[in-house]
Amino acid sequence: MSFAIYPGPIHAALDDAHRRLETSRFADALWSRRLDVWSTDPAVLQKIANRLGWLESLEFVAPHLPRLRAVGESVKAPGITDVVLLGMGGSSLAPEVLRSAVGVAPGFPRFHVLDSVDPDAVRAAMAHAGSSLFVLASKSGSTIEPNVMAAEAERRLRDAGVADPWSHFMAITDEGTALHTRATGSRFRETFINPADIGGRYSALSLFGLVPAALMGIDLDDIVASARAMADACREPDPRRNPGLALGALMAAGALSGRDKLTLVLPPQFQRFGLWVEQLVAESTGKQGQGVVPITGEAGDEPIGSDRVIAHWGSDRGSDLGSDRGSDPKADRGVRFAETPHMVIDAAGLGGEFFRWEFATATAGFLLGINPFDEPNVQQAKDATRALLDIYTAQGRLPVPGPDAAIEDVRIALSVAARQATEDPRAFLQLVQPSDYFALLAFLPPDDEGFAGVLEDLRHRVALKTRCAATLGYGPRYLHSTGQLHKGGRNTGVFLVVTAEPSPDLAIPGEPYSFGILELAQALGDFESLNRAGRRALHLHLPVRHPDLLSRLSEILLK
Repeated sequence: MSFAIYPGPIHAALDDAHRRLETSRFADALWSRRLDVWSTDPAVLQKIANRLGWLESLEFVAPHLPRLRAVGESVKAPGITDVVLLGMGGSSLAPEVLRSAVGVAPGFPRFHVLDSVDPDAVRAAMAHAGSSLFVLASKSGSTIEPNVMAAEAERRLRDAGVADPWSHFMAITDEGTALHTRATGSRFRETFINPADIGGRYSALSLFGLVPAALMGIDLDDIVASARAMADACREPDPRRNPGLALGALMAAGALSGRDKLTLVLPPQFQRFGLWVEQLVAESTGKQGQGVVPITGEAGDEPIGSDRVIAHWGSDRGSDLGSDRGSDPKADRGVRFAETPHMVIDAAGLGGEFFRWEFATATAGFLLGINPFDEPNVQQAKDATRALLDIYTAQGRLPVPGPDAAIEDVRIALSVAARQATEDPRAFLQLVQPSDYFALLAFLPPDDEGFAGVLEDLRHRVALKTRCAATLGYGPRYLHSTGQLHKGGRNTGVFLVVTAEPSPDLAIPGEPYSFGILELAQALGDFESLNRAGRRALHLHLPVRHPDLLSRLSEILLK
């Protein structure tokens, strides 16, 4: 991995970050849990103390490895064709990275990650429910999305003639949660209890990451060995030689000097690693009007402004990107790359990268003067969604606000901040100013090839048109990821929320609302949260679920 180092204020900010880390002896303070370096507020200190278990996650999982290997081998039994993980955010993104970057070993069942309540996505993931095992992963045990997914999985198992559907379930959760009680009482096939002091987005190297890895037949020794090596390297007190401190210092220095967009340039095999980094960094740093904005999935020809820092992964140390002769399109734009220790990513080294980024994100939070282990704004959208579902339960409809405009029967609504800047939705993209970022937020099936192409094309063309960073996130996944940054970070985001009528919808067993209603309520709830936070936002609701319609709307916005 290389970091882009630019001339200008970032150098002074980086020098200052290194001095602060040395003066505070931060590496030692973090490892020894010396909380006084963080704050003098007892409430903040208690929250931090309750979220440092990730530092010892490798010691926790070590005695569990034989059981994990045995459980992994057990799913190779005849009659099991698929494993479906039901989770959100920290419970799903590390497994998705492992699935896409390393893959399922020969002889193991297919592995799917379901982190969407979109009816089409749910149907696709559960197409072979009768021969599937379901892994219900939830730290709190009360997160709405995995619970309704589990209800649908149970229904499908019963419809397939499975007398004891719970024998097809595994659970990963914290001690004493509702899910723990349910899994024990219903005699799930396996129940794994994770330490409560490991936060969701810092849980990649805990049971939330390693149980799915075992079910894919991935070599756990590789993951643990590379993580241990990185953890050892992150004990180094010198922030210039400590790979976690070096990355954290750069992230914070960039944010403090106007380069708050952290661009990730990844090999194709590791593109999904960007989703995991995106959640970790955005949710940890995006609060109190600050934040590092992760930018992933770019095509390579997007404009690179003065608000960027670039982290580039090379598949080997022979990359000559550092001399601006590499094949990466960003390398010929006056960007210098500086090598830092342990900066190569490969499948065997993923464990180390998980740990490096966790350590770096904690470091960046310290330097930014924030608590990197809480998520104070995430609850806003959850509360708004819950209120909308309560109204639907009582009245049989969602209270959808009247549209500000309609084009081809597409309902268009503007937030107050957007409406104050323009009354014409067609001019919405003109609101994107230098050093802003554009976020395309789609409540659509994330694996739908038709919509994916249109959405990615729109994100890419907005970046070219505005010359600003542009991101693409799928709901409700992003609500557990960048959603914290969107509401709690700097008011530099411009947000386009896209929803569409499901066809057909899918009922949720035991609930008065459907998956489609839940998905729309989550979108409306987040749009209202963005509105209350004074963000510039536009909501498009398509009356039919067709990519061509979204493509036509995109052309209108891009004119």
